[in-house]
Amino acid sequence: MDSSSSLSYWRDVFLTALAPAIWGSTYIVTTQLLPPDRPFSAALIRVLPAGILLLLFTRRLPAYQDMGRLLILSALNIGLFQALLFVAAYRLPGGLAAVLGAIQPLLVMVLSWTVDRRTPLKITLWAALAGVFGMAMLLLSPQTLFEPVGIAAALLGAGCMATGVWLTRRWQINLPVMALTGWQLVLGGVMLAPAAWLIDAPLPTLTTLQYAAYTYLSLAGAVVAYGLWFRGIIRLPGVAVASLGLISPLTAVMLGWLVLSQTIGGTALIGFAIVVVSVVVVQRTSARGH
Repeated sequence: MDSSSSLSYWRDVFLTALAPAIWGSTYIVTTQLLPPDRPFSAALIRVLPAGILLLLFTRRLPAYQDMGRLLILSALNIGLFQALLFVAAYRLPGGLAAVLGAIQPLLVMVLSWTVDRRTPLKITLWAALAGVFGMAMLLLSPQTLFEPVGIAAALLGAGCMATGVWLTRRWQINLPVMALTGWQLVLGGVMLAPAAWLIDAPLPTLTTLQYAAYTYLSLAGAVVAYGLWFRGIIRLPGVAVASLGLISPLTAVMLGWLVLSQTIGGTALIGFAIVVVSVVVVQRTSARGH
């Protein structure tokens, strides 16, 4: 890779990394500012208005032959993933859910290995495994509760996101990135609507601060973050993108320490450093074959 290609690659890595960093910031917004116990409503408000806004801006229709694939991607990346994410969040400690989600780079490698016949570099495989180990050191404790339904939901959610990353790059649907993002947000939001209607309690009267929080979740957490995420999927190797997803819990931990005065112990700090090194190594080794 020459210097100009290397610069372009790392610029794409940086821009893609902003997406999980933004998602990591939404944890504090959700827990501290939004009405409690309405997860599907929060997810719906997050994705559907953002998708409609992008479609109004881009005004692009997908080709008829791409609609089936677009529905599958919308379910994997948005609708089904968000539903499983919230089931896991309700039934598991947040740390355990994040650790199980950290297997996404490994799942992308398995898909690339078994279907695309692309054997991953050993150092990339070991770095991805180290990321899971580091996340466990950072977030798990002896008091962590292992609830079977929550664990199944977290693993299925990780599988959805990993498969969505892999298929988005593999299929290369003929739409501009923002139109592709908008259609997935709208279709995924429509899939979430029944759960929000049937399971969540009606929203209370919202304060100005809560309106601002929902606006942040939709504009930053969906329009900007998903736009950058899908742009990265198209431009970067799948395992590199999946590895960047580990930045989301790292950001949540950092903001919890800075904003909520949460403590980070010695073992957790070591785990934090391991995860950072894991992400960097995966990006560097993925660049070799890019």
